[in-house]
Amino acid sequence: MFEHFTAPARRVVVIAQDEARGLGHEYIGTEHVLLGVAAQEDQCAAYLLAQRGLTEVRVRGEIERIVGRGDPASVDPRIDPVALATLGIDLEEVRRRVETTFGPGALARRSGCRRDREHGQLPFTPNAKKSLELALREARALGHDHISPQHIVLGLLRSNGVARHILTDHGVDPAVFRSLVFKPDRRAG
Repeated sequence: MFEHFTAPARRVVVIAQDEARGLGHEYIGTEHVLLGVAAQEDQCAAYLLAQRGLTEVRVRGEIERIVGRGDPASVDPRIDPVALATLGIDLEEVRRRVETTFGPGALARRSGCRRDREHGQLPFTPNAKKSLELALREARALGHDHISPQHIVLGLLRSNGVARHILTDHGVDPAVFRSLVFKPDRRAG
């Protein structure tokens, strides 16, 4: 499927992985994919999201509000949980919020060692994978042979996950978004 991604769409995935890691998450969820779209301010999809107030900073803030930050110790063993507690960061509360959103054991190690996740690729959640499949379906339904960040937003709007909640909470409607981005060809014929 990734062979159909445009360069900006591939960049969405790279940014999503970096942002997930930066938030201390050991997975790439729909919320990280949305953040990857919003981070590319020079792209049409990011511009339209910003029209609804969904800038990179705002999306990151929404992720932290809804999901929280992951267990920093799982990403970087040099971080001391006791020291974080003195700063008011309760790692158990973070774990509880993630498990409430993503289910029990969401932070459990799925496969590979910590070092691989720190330096390699993080796994996509089932909802994130589904959103990318739906982006491909959106592209095909529109007669496109490529997947752009705009198609990714449409896929996020059709999938379940944190990104859909963020988008709909900010008034992003799939039909309106589709009509703004993919206007029909109006050439005289």
